[in-house]
Amino acid sequence: MEQKVIITNNATEELENIISESKNDKFFILTDSNTNKNCLNMLHCSEPIANAHIITIKADDTNKNIESTAHVWKELSDNGCTRHSCLINIGGGMVTDLGGFAASTFKRGIDFINIPTTLLSMVDASVGGKTGINFNGLKNEIGVFNDAKAVIIDTAFLKTLDQHNICSGYAEMLKHSLLKDYKMWVQHINFNLYSPDFDPLLNMIKESVEVKERIVSEDPHESGIRKALNLGHTAGHAFESYAMHTNRPILHGYAVAYGIICELYLSHALQGLPLDKMRQTVNFIKENYGRMNITCDDYESLYSLMKHDKKNTGNEINFTLLKDVGDIKINQTVSKELILESLDFYREI
Repeated sequence: MEQKVIITNNATEELENIISESKNDKFFILTDSNTNKNCLNMLHCSEPIANAHIITIKADDTNKNIESTAHVWKELSDNGCTRHSCLINIGGGMVTDLGGFAASTFKRGIDFINIPTTLLSMVDASVGGKTGINFNGLKNEIGVFNDAKAVIIDTAFLKTLDQHNICSGYAEMLKHSLLKDYKMWVQHINFNLYSPDFDPLLNMIKESVEVKERIVSEDPHESGIRKALNLGHTAGHAFESYAMHTNRPILHGYAVAYGIICELYLSHALQGLPLDKMRQTVNFIKENYGRMNITCDDYESLYSLMKHDKKNTGNEINFTLLKDVGDIKINQTVSKELILESLDFYREI
């Protein structure tokens, strides 16, 4: 099933259109405690949705776990969900990841629709068919590939977000610009994140989603070019998991931004990424994201977490690097010595 991505200024109307054409017997809505309070009332929908059973889980990534998933499964089971029902996930990446996974596994798979409410989920988590949960202290360790029936993107939800969550989502957009071309990258590193203008941002979101969709359509199960989307994520997931282990959690996009710093250093060292482009991107990240405080005593833990990355083969750590903006090199293995050097560079910026 090809995933339908709808970018709109009227999520309610688009959802009603999908429902009117569907053959689903029942609808369920998954929210977290934040989106239940701030976003659900923005959808004034027709009777099937007004009568839908609402399932609410605790907010934030620490609850993206098997216990929350089991709660969703139980609510579906206890309230008559069948193989012909549909789960509508309204929330950020945690909700769309977990809800997609719960739907994909309940009764061997029911339909689900994603309505992302954060910038991060609009440009990344809700699009592309990856679903999953964290397990054993590791990000997205359990999951399946499965496309949503539809993804409805409406920037009206962005007005419910704070500055940190705007920045978090924008890190994935910055990554997409590095993968696409010079023109898109220049636009992204010159965007005012402190006072975002939502009109141009809507077009930037559209272009960002198109970058991801094009790559995913070429390689839906990450056997080749889809690995490009992991730029910043090998180091970034290590930062994110380590922050969780040390009880100082950070938003996913901030971890990706920090990971991009390390991986652009590796790109310059191994692929000859031009120094000026590395510096301009690093400076943009430094100005907008600050940095997570680490010391050289943390290096072994971070390196160990990188070894758990799903892209790895055997004992080799696999990176996506850049020869230039838009010139992607997947499946690049890097020595431990150079990885530790990249952490030195990160600490010294």
